[in-house]
Amino acid sequence: MKKSILIVDDDPRNIFALSAMLKARGFSVLSATGMKEAYTVLEQQGTVDVILLDMMMPDMDGYEAIPRLKQDDRYKHIPLIAVTAQAMAGDREKCLAAGADAYHSKPIDIDALLELLKSPPINQIRNTNDTG
Repeated sequence: MKKSILIVDDDPRNIFALSAMLKARGFSVLSATGMKEAYTVLEQQGTVDVILLDMMMPDMDGYEAIPRLKQDDRYKHIPLIAVTAQAMAGDREKCLAAGADAYHSKPIDIDALLELLKSPPINQIRNTNDTG
């Protein structure tokens, strides 16, 4: 079964490019341009295997969204990768402190992202979810 990824990014161009790369590598991709839409997608899907969350969005930034997702019993088990163009010193730590399971900076290096999707903590969390 294909692994499903929800991309949450306010820039449709980023969604389009990343979706194309992930679909070409066998992933099922869903997208949302903000957290309100992301919650709608999650409610319709029930769950996804991974969320790629842009940290800088107008309606609710990732630093607010991550704790909300992690405190919600329906979604707290979903591995969450913080994605940001703000690749400044300390950003990775700030994202992880907010509750992200991993961090990836823009522009997206697809090979590095694929390795991240296969590695702990993302794969361990996903495998834990698969067993029950």
